Amino acid sequence: MPTNQPIVLLRERDGDRYLPVWVGAAEAAAIAFAQQGVTPPRPLTHDLLRDVITALGRELTEVRIVELRDDVFYATLVFSDGAEVSSRTSDAVALALRTKSPIRAADEVMDTAGVVVDEDEDDEVERFRAFLDHVSAEDFDTPGGPEEETPGPSTST
Repeated sequence: MPTNQPIVLLRERDGDRYLPVWVGAAEAAAIAFAQQGVTPPRPLTHDLLRDVITALGRELTEVRIVELRDDVFYATLVFSDGAEVSSRTSDAVALALRTKSPIRAADEVMDTAGVVVDEDEDDEVERFRAFLDHVSAEDFDTPGGPEEETPGPSTST
C-alpha cells in the first residue's frame, strides 16, 4: 500500500466481497510465515499460543470478526469448550492460519466494510500476486548502481 502499512484481504467464500484489514508489520510477518509454511527455529508468539491451546487440551474452532468500531476491527477467538476470548483481528488471523481454523465475519461487518472487486480488478490482483511470487530483490537492481560494472578500457600486463 502507498502508506507502507500491510493489509490483509479476506475474501468472502460465497461472494465477491473482500474485507480489507490493515495490520502491523509484525503481525503481517506472522501471517506471511503461516501462509508460506515457514517454521522458525524458535516459536513466535502465535506459534506459542497455538501450542499452549493444544497443551491445555483445547482447539480453536473459529475466529469471528464481530465488529467494526471507529475504523478498528474486533475479533473473537472461539474455543472447543465454548470459551470466547476477545482478540485483535490481526492476531486472530495469524492464529487461525496456524490452527487451520475458519475465519468468519459478521454480516454487519461485511455490509459496512466489505468491498466488491470486479472481475477485471480481481484478475489484476491475481497477476500481481503471481508476479510477487516470482520476483526477487535482484530484479530491482538499477543500471549504474553499485553492483553494475562499467565497461572501461582494457589493459594488459
